Amino acid sequence: MTGVPATPMHANIGVSPWGLTVAMSPRATVRVAVADAYGQVLNAYTSIRRVSADQPDLPDLPWAVYLADGGRFHLLAFDLDAKGDVERAERDAGTVSELLTAVGIEHVVCASGPSGGRHVWVALAESVEAATVASMAHLAKALCPSLDLSPLTNPATGCVRPPGAPHRDGGVSTVLTGRLDALTTPATTTADVHAFIERLAQLVGAEPAAVPATRTPLPLDDQGHLYLPGTRRALPAASAAALEEDAGAGDASAILWRVLIGAASARWRYGDVAALVSTAPGLEHARTTRAGAGRRSRPAVGEASAAATLRRQWKKAVWHVASSAPAIGTDPTFDARAGAMATHVQEIQDRADAAAGRWTTRGGPADRRVLDVLCVLALQAVTAELEADTRRLALLTGIGRETARTALLRLATDGWISQTRAAEGPHGAHWTIDPQSVIHTGDGTGRSQGLPRPLGAGAGQRSVLITQLTVRLSAAQHDVFTYAGSLGHHLGNLFSRTSALPQTLEELARAVGGTPAQTLRDLDRLAQHGLVHAGVDGWTRPSVDRRRAAALALGVAGRLAERVVRYRLERELWAWWQAEQTWMSAPRRTGASRRAGYGQLSLLPDEGTSIYGAHPRRLDGRADYRVARRVLTAKGTPLVQIIAAA
Repeated sequence: MTGVPATPMHANIGVSPWGLTVAMSPRATVRVAVADAYGQVLNAYTSIRRVSADQPDLPDLPWAVYLADGGRFHLLAFDLDAKGDVERAERDAGTVSELLTAVGIEHVVCASGPSGGRHVWVALAESVEAATVASMAHLAKALCPSLDLSPLTNPATGCVRPPGAPHRDGGVSTVLTGRLDALTTPATTTADVHAFIERLAQLVGAEPAAVPATRTPLPLDDQGHLYLPGTRRALPAASAAALEEDAGAGDASAILWRVLIGAASARWRYGDVAALVSTAPGLEHARTTRAGAGRRSRPAVGEASAAATLRRQWKKAVWHVASSAPAIGTDPTFDARAGAMATHVQEIQDRADAAAGRWTTRGGPADRRVLDVLCVLALQAVTAELEADTRRLALLTGIGRETARTALLRLATDGWISQTRAAEGPHGAHWTIDPQSVIHTGDGTGRSQGLPRPLGAGAGQRSVLITQLTVRLSAAQHDVFTYAGSLGHHLGNLFSRTSALPQTLEELARAVGGTPAQTLRDLDRLAQHGLVHAGVDGWTRPSVDRRRAAALALGVAGRLAERVVRYRLERELWAWWQAEQTWMSAPRRTGASRRAGYGQLSLLPDEGTSIYGAHPRRLDGRADYRVARRVLTAKGTPLVQIIAAA
């Protein structure tokens, strides 16, 4: 952690903590905590007190300073919540402090109270618009998991306890590093904040300049591991830092993931990473698993072994990078377009989270998954309008195709999306996540203080959102949350909101739109199958993924794989009939009696001829779908080989 050690507060600026509040507050009021009937101070700042030097006496309860006024931020406060892991909060505060120092922004680091949290304060000489600060907050969150987004993303009510303010559990916010003069006579400009955001965007890391399309098979190395072709490069800065991070003291799985996606982007092979497992601190999750407050070595063999864990995570990382569209560098307009799309998707997600109850009843849980998938597809394609057939949505969300179809209709009825083009022939219907056409794709000029958008911020925010939504969808897309007899879509959505970081019952209830009592019952059901764990600081996922074991216990294991096979067969049947219709409408074609049959294709086939030859017909000339299905499922056909390979 960097900065100038602080002298005692009174000596530093010559005023009391309340005097500091008067000097730094951008508004005429502050928010004050309330106490219950028993005198217990609550974490609810619903009372208001005027900020006035004429009233120098301190409030009896904790108080918090607003960060913004009139929709623009005058203060930045990075609130890093320990939640039982003081080392993580300290590490994240150090990361923020180092990045601020690197761009020349003076700041103050405080210990927020006895719980071990940290506050990093920056006062602004020039106010910054809320959208810019929100973008900064989301990028910082990707690097610092303990960061509370609320103060920096809500200009109306966002507030943080200032230095010297009391904590509800005792003690006060204590300055650790920095000069308090920087909070009363600020020098940080809008350009400084933009430089900080650009630094964050570089560390979050944009996707590689060119990757294979998702439908293109990826190559395998000599040991059968996936990789992306290209010249091996140095790790991106964020991944290199994660490789050296003490993962055993924090969220080891998240740190491993940061290393792996950077390695895949830099065209590393599996063997390059495997060679570092025994020594690199950031690969701790591959070596060990959580055991209470500590960690224990993984078994030598089996699904939980170090080799199996690394192979599994490496495969996910390679596919994650391969599924991301080409990024900034090849297109000078990309960053602005990516930023506009990311901003719109973030607004959709914020609006959906605010209406969380909409997604809890009847088809609501499936609707939310479909909405999230459409957001991911829009981010990847950097366009609001998408071709989204129901089978593709079903496989991406882990729900049935009919459920996906009705979810689209419900979302359209409620105004979340709209259909722009009906399905036609081999093409699925087109949908837009911008039914009101509100997305702006300007170049960012004419923004705050006439400065352009921070370079890379749009691409970085897009990358962060793709990762967040993909991880959430992957967690819910499992047999155990899919079919009748399983735990169901809603519990899958609840599970997807949990992580290795502890969350309180109230936080999870708000996230899924349930009451605390309902959410507690749902969490208990997940806990019965070992999918979540209740600890002192909240609910967390165990280090070992037990979803497959739960699916086996419920008798639903393998259902999603069966659905993949069935949908592929249905697509092939449809494509065969579409080819037959193309042949029938061709102006010049071979007579029906002379057409090549199954396995008898000519060197120069007619237009519309498929790899299976003429479509089977009944005696009356109509299509015989039963025989067609039998042909495609017969042993030895290309389709069966494709399915077997999958």
